[in-house]
Amino acid sequence: MRKAKAKKRPILPDPKFSDATVSKFVNNLMYDGKKSTAMDVFYGAMDIVSKKTESDGLETFKKALENVTPNVEVKSRRVGGATFQIPQPVRDSRKASLAMKWLIGYSRKRNEKSMAEKLAGEILAASKEEGAAFKKKEDVHRMAEANKAFSHFRF
Repeated sequence: MRKAKAKKRPILPDPKFSDATVSKFVNNLMYDGKKSTAMDVFYGAMDIVSKKTESDGLETFKKALENVTPNVEVKSRRVGGATFQIPQPVRDSRKASLAMKWLIGYSRKRNEKSMAEKLAGEILAASKEEGAAFKKKEDVHRMAEANKAFSHFRF
């Protein structure tokens, strides 16, 4: 039998925006424990976004995260020798986590010069409901819709 469930650690809000979501995003962005570098990249991206949109960078970031957040996902399940993709709703903590990972992952694959520019580009694209991260969400939703017939196998 498993031991007690791990306790959720409180995440302190970041110093500039006083927002826990930003702090979580920076933690996902970080490589090798270099948090100050990750913060510099994020704040640089926010400056670029606010210059390009002439509005608050944080609002654009929140809108982008909201646009990339999935509502359903598919999980594999073996039933009688066959593997089915079963659509399931995503719980809230996983929704935020997936959205952040997709934004960061697809911004790393972009072709701009610095990581701040890449991240800003992906955030701007996601806020306008375009870009690779938004496409990933659409693909996940399409997969769930296509496999809706197997939802009665839900576990």
